[in-house]
Amino acid sequence: MAPLLIVFLGTVAGLLLGSGFLHLLKHLGSGGRALAAWFTRAPGLDLLITYFTVLPMGVGLVVGGRSGGVGGALAGLGVAVAGQVVGVMIWTVLHEFAHREVHKGPRIVYELNRNVGRVRNHTAVWITSLAVPIFWFVRLGEYVIYPPLTWIIRLPKYNDAEWVNVSRQKFDGLVGHDLIWCLYCDWMTGIWSLGSEMLRNIESFWCPIRFSSTAKCENCKIDFPDVENTWVPADGTIADVAELIHEKMAGGNYSWHGHPTRLTVKGEHVTDSPDSTGG
Repeated sequence: MAPLLIVFLGTVAGLLLGSGFLHLLKHLGSGGRALAAWFTRAPGLDLLITYFTVLPMGVGLVVGGRSGGVGGALAGLGVAVAGQVVGVMIWTVLHEFAHREVHKGPRIVYELNRNVGRVRNHTAVWITSLAVPIFWFVRLGEYVIYPPLTWIIRLPKYNDAEWVNVSRQKFDGLVGHDLIWCLYCDWMTGIWSLGSEMLRNIESFWCPIRFSSTAKCENCKIDFPDVENTWVPADGTIADVAELIHEKMAGGNYSWHGHPTRLTVKGEHVTDSPDSTGG
């Protein structure tokens, strides 16, 4: 059997077997339910996402590269992605068939198809899947780049599982197509939000200076509140920046200036913050 065909069939089979295993866990008693719960939060979720997304791509690259160099590697990647698409589509059909009573009722996909058209809706949602490897690498960066900063310069630590988790599988009525894409959004939103939180610390630590572009300041202040609230104006002086850093780092708190650990209650600092502890 041709190597690329093995990659394709192996990817489809691997995805279906993996999803079948997850569906089976809830029927395996307390141990199975505990394992299922572990897979819904980091680090278990990270392993699960890697298995379903990046691992098949990596296998395709390696297998294809061995038999055909760079061109073969790209072909292997393409075949692996095709296998992932087919695997998702087969799972979608099976899951919706298993929940026929919900499948026939009101659904997100039906409303979106009605508003923008079936072809455009499905084309657009599959285009968003191209970002999966990007989010995976962002998550990898949260593992290997930010943690050293928490002990080198004492930036705040985070319990990643409070950000990187999925729960929409518990929402009543989400099946098949709706469920898989809502879980994707669930996963990527947590990763992006955690990354933004980490960047807030990094920006305010090293360069708390507003941008000279007022439009950029307006656009960024939602994700980086310090832009508007505390950073030195673009027409300020370096002395102003040094003074701000001295003021904000007094007491050894090196978090971004709006971080919950800086909050006070009746003048007393709040030190117990659920998202600033853990590792």
